[in-house]
Amino acid sequence: MRMMSPRLEFALNVAWDAAKSTLAHFQTGATIDWKHDDSPVTVADREAEAIIRRGIAQRYPGETVLGEEEGLTGASDDRWVIDPIDGTKSFISGVPLYSTLLSYEVAGEPVLGVCILPALGQAVWAERGAGAYWDGVPIRVREQGELNRAVLACGGHRSLLGQGRMEGFLDLVPQVLATRTWGDAYGHAMVAAGRIDAMIDPVVARWDISAMAVIVREAGGLFTDFEGNEELADEAISASPDLHRHILEAFRA
Repeated sequence: MRMMSPRLEFALNVAWDAAKSTLAHFQTGATIDWKHDDSPVTVADREAEAIIRRGIAQRYPGETVLGEEEGLTGASDDRWVIDPIDGTKSFISGVPLYSTLLSYEVAGEPVLGVCILPALGQAVWAERGAGAYWDGVPIRVREQGELNRAVLACGGHRSLLGQGRMEGFLDLVPQVLATRTWGDAYGHAMVAAGRIDAMIDPVVARWDISAMAVIVREAGGLFTDFEGNEELADEAISASPDLHRHILEAFRA
């Protein structure tokens, strides 16, 4: 494993601190509030983001931060991006596949990303030009270019329907080996680790994908919108390069 930059080492440590704090509320029946967009939020989300924000303020005072719960602080395109609990629906259901995400962007592009899986006790991270790692072990996407051998994950059927993407997804279903709804960052992490072949995410926010984009790309994968554009948007597809074009074709048909 390559030596981490000071910024990545900080990101990994502070994300772990935040992630560990969520475990005190996991599978405890924590009170759920509902946002205006009908998405859930708990005290665990707020506490975890506060831990990361305090850490950044102490180590890198004055730097811009974008977080899911507290919004944007600062105005620079060089910024930290926080998702304290990615997969809150999994979290409130007691499913251990949620994560804590932290990235750092330079001029609007993610250059390092950390994905902590608190309930699994595992961490995935990457830094531009330095590769991607799962608990310190290098990871790579699976070189799988044939749809009939591919395992495909998606963020959820309701989202596919709501975004008009169900037709493309149903076109893929009979062509692939299997489909799974391993949603959120966990699905993209599975792609980066070569455990599945593609992840389809029809509705995302910046904090959902900033960390995962650099992780997938450093693992040799492609991370784009449904048109194949690499600029981060409100939808995402991650896949190995050979398989990626087949996924795009299904949604362009």
